[in-house]
Amino acid sequence: MSTLVPLVAAFALMFWSFSNAWWLTILLLPVTALFFVRTFIIMHDCAHGSFTNSKKANEIIGFITGAITLTPFAQWRRDHALHHASSGDLDRRGHGDIDTLTVDEYKALSRFERFKYRFYRNAFVMLVLGPLYLMVHYRRPAKSEHTRAAKGPSVHYTNLVVLVIVAGLTWLVGWKAMLLVYFPVVYLASLAGIWLFYVQHQHDHAHWDHHEEWDYVTAAMHGSSFYRLPRVLEWFTGSIGRHHVHHVDPRIPNYRLKDAHEAVPEFREAPELTFWKSLRTTSLKLWDPKERRLVGFEAARQG
Repeated sequence: MSTLVPLVAAFALMFWSFSNAWWLTILLLPVTALFFVRTFIIMHDCAHGSFTNSKKANEIIGFITGAITLTPFAQWRRDHALHHASSGDLDRRGHGDIDTLTVDEYKALSRFERFKYRFYRNAFVMLVLGPLYLMVHYRRPAKSEHTRAAKGPSVHYTNLVVLVIVAGLTWLVGWKAMLLVYFPVVYLASLAGIWLFYVQHQHDHAHWDHHEEWDYVTAAMHGSSFYRLPRVLEWFTGSIGRHHVHHVDPRIPNYRLKDAHEAVPEFREAPELTFWKSLRTTSLKLWDPKERRLVGFEAARQG
């Protein structure tokens, strides 16, 4: 109630002000986008079965919030579970994380493959083009035949609900309002989500190991960031910046992450990443096994 009701009210006010007070529409854009992000966080917790004690309630709320945020709940839940099970494992990369190569892997690429990787890791591409990619990406079932068979219906049902929502809103408010109100909110929220996910695992204290040395708790504690945000943003993001706590135990709901962080001394020892410090993480592109840290492309030109 504290999220979906304000989200609907904010959208309604934006649609009204679009024709009556355009300046209010602009002012409400970041606020509505933040409620959109918080709606995604609720879906995220439902995927972990942590939002409520009821499995059925988590399924229902997860599907609804997933449809609202244009995300197929069941398929995303499976992909995200793989991310938690392999985060920081050099031999199991590619499950819901930012593609990261080692220095030697990058050096071994052809010129064209290097260009593709540099293009993908460019901050402008990830943050400006990334939201557009996600809107299309979630409209398709996973490439894996096993996942497609098991979770494909999640994508199709979600697409159907999204189509009904978009068509209904277009009929009510017109295509211009949808293009200049609804789309910017979804785009800005997606941009914020990509940034949050990026800094949660791409930072100065990131931790990677080959599978034989990989340890779940170590990867969670040292491979996930403690992204300290202002209190109001921490509420909108469901305290997901305390990502090391979340990765150690995904069953902790977002509204208990702060309490868990304060209750366990080891959690409080994690290095903090502030907003201004996080801006520097965009220069980190490759994992250097010798230095055991993320480095920029200049490291590939040395030695």
